Amino acid sequence: MPKFELQSFASAEALSGAAADRWLDELAQRRDVPRLYCAALAGGRIAASFLRAVSERAQARAVSLMDLHFFWGDERCVPPADAESNFALARRYLLDPLGIQPDKFHRVRGEIAPEQAAAEAQAEICRIAPLNGAGQPMLDMIFLGMGEDGHVASLFPDAPEEVVRSQSVYLPVVASKPPPRRITINFAAIAAARQVWVLASGAGKEDALRQSLSSNGKTPLARVLQMRKRTILFTDVAI
Repeated sequence: MPKFELQSFASAEALSGAAADRWLDELAQRRDVPRLYCAALAGGRIAASFLRAVSERAQARAVSLMDLHFFWGDERCVPPADAESNFALARRYLLDPLGIQPDKFHRVRGEIAPEQAAAEAQAEICRIAPLNGAGQPMLDMIFLGMGEDGHVASLFPDAPEEVVRSQSVYLPVVASKPPPRRITINFAAIAAARQVWVLASGAGKEDALRQSLSSNGKTPLARVLQMRKRTILFTDVAI
């Protein structure tokens, strides 16, 4: 049996809307659940479309996200208002439109030394999210994009084995695409999440997605799928 659920759509807009509605359906069903909810957001073009859809639909449906805690799957080493910042993207399309209070979002400080930013981000997420027996935060949801090479967050195919096997929650890395200096959540934390949804969108990603879905795939996304019992993929990529 495949360890993933694949949902296919005709466009990025349709993908974003369907994923947004499905997430809001789940959030609406937990209104009376006292346990806190922790989500890690992605960056990139499809993330902007998805977050805009979440914001618009949450307001239209009166589904509150005010009690959620927001983290990030990765961040570029830039100031928080920079156009390359994943935090800036989320703030523009989700946090500000919904009036999410600052004590509910926990950004990775890309403007400081990467090693310090990774250490601070790890301490913060482990302070708030429940931990499993291995000390990994068990986030309720991690959203991931996928690049043309099958990378997720800022985990790239050429990552050293010590990075892949590290138990650190966040790591400073040098990416194979600009901007190169980044901080990323690591495989062990992705594997520990209660849910992981992958939003794979855009031309030129057919081969990477096909390889990632193979049982012997070697891409970072393939590794995620192999490490987890179940992952949901939303895609407009024809494979």
